[in-house]
Amino acid sequence: MADLTFTPATELRDLIRSRQVSPVEVLESVLARAEAVQPRLYPFVTLDAETARTTARAAEAAVMRQAPLGALHGIPISIKDLDPTSGLRTTYGSKFSEDNIPTFDSVVVERVRAAGGIIFAKTNTPSYGHKDSCDNLIMPPTRNPWKADRTSGASSGGAAVAVAVGAGPLAHGSDGAGSIRIPAALCGVFGLKPSFGRVPYWPNADIWAARSHSGPITRTVRDAGLLLGVLAGPDARDPLSLDVTHQDYAAACQPGELNGLKVAWSADFGYAKVDPEVRAVAQASARRFEELGCSVEAVDPGWDDPAPWAEKLWHMNMAARFSDQLDERPEWIEPSLRTMIEAGRRLSGLEAGRAQVARTAFYNQAQRFMERFDLLLTPQMPCVAWAAERAPAEADASIFDHLPFTFPFNGTGWPAASVPCGFNSEGLPIGLQIVAPWRRDDLCLRAAAAFEALQPWHARRPL
Repeated sequence: MADLTFTPATELRDLIRSRQVSPVEVLESVLARAEAVQPRLYPFVTLDAETARTTARAAEAAVMRQAPLGALHGIPISIKDLDPTSGLRTTYGSKFSEDNIPTFDSVVVERVRAAGGIIFAKTNTPSYGHKDSCDNLIMPPTRNPWKADRTSGASSGGAAVAVAVGAGPLAHGSDGAGSIRIPAALCGVFGLKPSFGRVPYWPNADIWAARSHSGPITRTVRDAGLLLGVLAGPDARDPLSLDVTHQDYAAACQPGELNGLKVAWSADFGYAKVDPEVRAVAQASARRFEELGCSVEAVDPGWDDPAPWAEKLWHMNMAARFSDQLDERPEWIEPSLRTMIEAGRRLSGLEAGRAQVARTAFYNQAQRFMERFDLLLTPQMPCVAWAAERAPAEADASIFDHLPFTFPFNGTGWPAASVPCGFNSEGLPIGLQIVAPWRRDDLCLRAAAAFEALQPWHARRPL
């Protein structure tokens, strides 16, 4: 059981197909782990053990009768509780939806089911994914598996914890300002924000914001490639989804040298405040890309700090979507979300329009910078996991002040991955961010796989 708990999905796939292990055995090991960690770390909003067991038995029967098998056949996977799951409670982390049972699936869930994945749980998130700490008004906060008094990060916090502790090899996450990469970095797992539109995002209350991405959180890069291959591809319900099909993302995850690639390393973009230990560990890891055949250049990109326009667009979105809820039941809106809604209400149309124009100007600056390089490396977070009950000490009222490395690439839509690269003196994980240019998801995965082979992280597990 212990071996199955931490076996990568790519290996489980082969074991299941060769009948060396049953989907029922795999699921039972994952459920046992999930039930053991839930009372201490709270990664799950809802566990759906009985439905998952029924699905696992059907998956076993399909293997035995030699039926055609999907890419995820018999493999347990958790879904972030911002995506609707037909017949399975979906709360969005909010009191307003605490007892909501959808009658339809999101695109992601449709594709997971079609590929034979076994959905066993919904993972915790702050209400509507609005912040980077994984607490809400419906359950205790999700805690870090490496130090339980610290946050998991968010908004895909439950997903990252589930993967880190062996409660499923695959987890779905979503990322509107860093919500896959933040908890991946703080929990010591791999997280990929694919190119914008690579995975259709439906349902989506504000598709035209062109900011939110769905993607994988896993323990290995190859597992992320496996899941991305299932999730990627166009869907007419998301008019901004990319019209690209049949790319082999698993093949892109083969480790190897990166000879000749030009790599930029930026410790702070010239304006970010970064913890000294984080800076040192991430910089040493970035320099290891020279061992992979890359030339690594320390740079200041010279672009404008995007926080002012990003914060305005974020607040505008929160106000547009949740103002009515604040008026209806103010006690069901937590203080951090209330602050965002009220800030959005104060914005004028002119300010909102100028923020959109500033986003375009930033993209142009970033694009000119990346013309010189194949990859950009940064620390993923400027700090390690902070106390679960409060925000980081160096943060002020804005979450954007301590997410300098994440939200810029929601603004550009470029692929970006968080890879574990070490620990601080307290034993808390540190992440390195790998950013690839426009639509180069294959290169992002290839670079992550090469670093994983050079500096493996999979065997290091939280107690």
